[in-house]
Amino acid sequence: YTEAWDADKKTIHIMPDTPTILLAKANAANVSHKLYVQAWEEAKKKGYDMRADAIPIQSAKASRDIASDYKYKETHEKEKGHYIGCRTAQEDPKLSWAARAMRLQNDRIYRKAYHDSKAQVHIPVDAMSVQAAKECQTLVSDVDYRQYLHQWTCLPDQNDVIHARKAYDLQSDNVYKADLEWLRGIGWLTEGSVDVVKAKKAQELLNERLYRTRPDEMKFTSITDAPDVVQAK
Repeated sequence: YTEAWDADKKTIHIMPDTPTILLAKANAANVSHKLYVQAWEEAKKKGYDMRADAIPIQSAKASRDIASDYKYKETHEKEKGHYIGCRTAQEDPKLSWAARAMRLQNDRIYRKAYHDSKAQVHIPVDAMSVQAAKECQTLVSDVDYRQYLHQWTCLPDQNDVIHARKAYDLQSDNVYKADLEWLRGIGWLTEGSVDVVKAKKAQELLNERLYRTRPDEMKFTSITDAPDVVQAK
C-alpha cells in the first residue's frame, strides 16, 4: 500500500523559488543570530569617536565618584552613633596605638638599651685605639706640657757648663741692666723732656687767652670819611 508512495517521495522535486521555500529562507534569516548581529559587528569594526568631555562620559564619571564615596563611607555611616567609648585606655584601639607610637618615639626609652649596655663593653688594654688615645692625651695634657725637667748633675768645670753659664749671663735680665746701675742717684732736670714739652703744647692749645683776643686790646682807628660817619654828622 505504501510502496508506491515511498517510491514517489524519492522522485519529488521542489523548485527553489516557490513561496514556501522563500518564506522558509526569510524565517531562517530572521532567527539567525549571526545575521542578527552582523550590522553591529560591522559597525564595531569601523570604530567610534567619543570625546572625553561628552555628557554621557561626564555623567558616568560623576556617578562613579558618588558611588565610590558612598561605598568608602558606608562602614563609617553604619558605625556612627554606636561608638560609646571604652572603660580604659588599653581597651581603646586608637588610644593604644597612639600610646605605642608615643613610646616608640620617646627618646629615653629609645636609648634605654644603649645606656644599659654601654657600661658592659670590654676593650683590651693594648688595643690600637686605646694606645692612640693615651698618646693623644699625653700630647694635649697641660700637666705633661708644664712638667719640669729633672736636675742634671754635672762637673762645674766642664766646657759645656761654662758655655751655658756665659750664655745665661748674657741673657739674664740682671746682667742686661747692670750697665744702668751707674745712672742711679744722678740728678736730672725734666725741663726738656718729651712729656714736659708735650704738656706745654697742650696747655697752649687749650689756653683761652691765647685762643681769643679781647676787643679792647685791639688797636682800632675810625675812618672819618666813611658814609655812615658822614651821615651821623
